[in-house]
Amino acid sequence: MRTIFTADLHLSEHKPYITDGFLRFLQLEAYQAEALYILGDFFEYWIGDDDPQPLHHKIATAIRDLTMSSIPCYFIHGNRDFLIGKRFAEKCGITLLPPVKLLSLYGHKILVMHGDKLCTHDVRYQRYSYAVHHPFIKTLFLGLPICTRLNIAAKIRNYSQMHNSNLPEAIMDVNQQVVIQVLEKNQADWLIHGHTHRPALHNIKVTRNKLAKRAVLGAWGDKGSMISVTPEDIKLIEFTL
Repeated sequence: MRTIFTADLHLSEHKPYITDGFLRFLQLEAYQAEALYILGDFFEYWIGDDDPQPLHHKIATAIRDLTMSSIPCYFIHGNRDFLIGKRFAEKCGITLLPPVKLLSLYGHKILVMHGDKLCTHDVRYQRYSYAVHHPFIKTLFLGLPICTRLNIAAKIRNYSQMHNSNLPEAIMDVNQQVVIQVLEKNQADWLIHGHTHRPALHNIKVTRNKLAKRAVLGAWGDKGSMISVTPEDIKLIEFTL
């Protein structure tokens, strides 16, 4: 018995080797699992379910084949692909989850999320995130022509790269107090997330010196990253694409 988690693939037409690696990952890992969880930033950007990009159809078909094989796939939105909607989810056969979800797996109480909401030291990003998630802003953006949305997405990505390059690394990492708060609030033993691109396993002291653990998924690049949860343990695994 095994459930697997991944995040931060940042799939793009400009990086076909990551797409190919993900398709192999489905065959080698996901088809051997009880379920697959994708914790956001699956795509480099997402301008709407109506975007006719061939990559989206290719990925949707591959995940549909998985879910049609009675292996469920669950998805939590990331900061890059928070506009993925019901139309694409239905095409894939994936289940959209809320931003924070508590799971009970093989005796583990596991909290899963993308991870960007843990990075509260980056105040400018948090303000931006709050604004773009407003229903009015999302509706306004999705009503624009596709070419306009593509241009806006490109400008936002460029700005994000410039913004991040000028920030101290500590600002871009999680706030440890926020981590403790979410673990305590949900009475979880584990927290699994992505976003920071800093794959690692951390021990966290919570209430009454109780020990919890935080597992961070890495971004896909030269290597892929996944977390495997079994009745025996939880492992962070990196693999060559």
